[in-house]
Amino acid sequence: MDPRVLKVIVKGDSMWPTLNDGDTVQCTPYNGQEVTVNSIVVFPHPFKKAVTCVKRVSRIEETRLFVEGDNPDPIASEDSHNFGWIMRSNLIAIEAQQG
Repeated sequence: MDPRVLKVIVKGDSMWPTLNDGDTVQCTPYNGQEVTVNSIVVFPHPFKKAVTCVKRVSRIEETRLFVEGDNPDPIASEDSHNFGWIMRSNLIAIEAQQG
């Protein structure tokens, strides 16, 4: 197995229907690689120190990212609608490119 690959297990339904509770996302540690709209990223929750988030990037402004869950239910995901923009420098990992 590639040592640069992190396996992140999804908890909850915020990324449904793309990712389900218990799914594993193959990620690479973030080290400045390109982040684009629609990238799935992993980062620490800004206000809950014990929580790590998996969300999709929906908007980018310079070094800031607006992240959202894929679940269409507005109360199913705690994301940038709740805690605001996150800094790109706070990313832990980004979904590994498939193929």
